[in-house]
Amino acid sequence: MRSIFTREPQPGLRAFFLIILSITLMVMEKRLDQFVSIRAALSLPVAPLQYLVSWPTDFVDDLKDAISTHDKLVRENLQLKTEQLLLRSQLQRLIAIESENNYLKALLQSSHQVKGKTLIAELLAVDSEPFVNQVTIDKGWRDSVYVGQPVLDANGVMGQVIQVGPITSRILLVNDPHSGIAVQNARNGMRAVAVGDSYSGKLRLAYVPKTADIHIGDLFITSGLGDHYPEGYPVGKISSVVKDPAQQFATIYLQPSAHLDSSRQVLLIWYQRNA
Repeated sequence: MRSIFTREPQPGLRAFFLIILSITLMVMEKRLDQFVSIRAALSLPVAPLQYLVSWPTDFVDDLKDAISTHDKLVRENLQLKTEQLLLRSQLQRLIAIESENNYLKALLQSSHQVKGKTLIAELLAVDSEPFVNQVTIDKGWRDSVYVGQPVLDANGVMGQVIQVGPITSRILLVNDPHSGIAVQNARNGMRAVAVGDSYSGKLRLAYVPKTADIHIGDLFITSGLGDHYPEGYPVGKISSVVKDPAQQFATIYLQPSAHLDSSRQVLLIWYQRNA
């Protein structure tokens, strides 16, 4: 049993001895070469403990770096995907603009071949009724558009104007069942009438004898007969010829030369007979 009268060493005295010991050890390390080797020998058993103590800190630091790197890579990946999507949309727009420019160049080149006044118009709407092939353009009587005026695209005849308003007009396409064009075979000059066929989206030659000299691939152009279309513009090429013995006439279809389903700009021409 410890006596209550036993005095504990003073804390200040203990600290003083520790300081003196530390100074002595530092001086011995600097002055004595043997002490350096002793210190190096003592560091070997202490090294595993140092690694063990520092491992949690290093692990946490590495984990923070890994998480930070992962988050940075995710953000960069999202940014790259956004930039890639934007570039793709811009590329598609540029392709569309280039295609439109090429089409306008072809349309302008076609206008140079037309005698008389011409005017480029743009499609505003397409009729959605079944078996009705009509479109609306952005030109009207303020632009001197008239009923019956022929309309072309860069590849051939599209149709004619059937209704005129102040700033818009309605066009009857050549493949509408109410459309009829006087045409002739560019190969042999044979004349016929091409009417629209809504079921196939093509044109059909009406009342052609089965003995007529017509072959698949023949180009039919406007004959100039009548008051609506000038002579010499492509209407379509023969896509099929059927000569049924039970029928009086041959069934002949033309694929329209004009791009009726894709053209956005059209060419209004002032036919000399109506100018």
